[in-house]
Amino acid sequence: MGSVKQVQVTFDCAEPVRVGRFWCEVLGYVGPAEHDDDSWFAASDPSGVGPRLYFQRVPEGKIVKNRVHLDVRVGTGLVGEGRLAALEAECARLVPLGAVRGQLLLADGVNESCLNMQDVEGNEFCLD
Repeated sequence: MGSVKQVQVTFDCAEPVRVGRFWCEVLGYVGPAEHDDDSWFAASDPSGVGPRLYFQRVPEGKIVKNRVHLDVRVGTGLVGEGRLAALEAECARLVPLGAVRGQLLLADGVNESCLNMQDVEGNEFCLD
């Protein structure tokens, strides 16, 4: 059996274009230049390294916590106050885009600090 060549992460959502454009801003991804179908939206990493993100409209709303979430790695290699500053700076950039700040989880000797967030439709993600 061969190795996986590509991975796509799919989001079920009510407003695919809105959620997709939010994630393009968060990750520096790009979406289609023109888009006249609001039932889906695809975003890709312009460097070709990250996975494609696909957003599709579904009739049901989000009810419970995500079983899978994205970690936005803004503090990689940082510890202590430097890491907290990186997390807070990214949070400050994302809140005006529609993100909602969640709980700050401080380093505990095993895991480094991270900040729980929600996107424009309430999908959880972490600033890590």
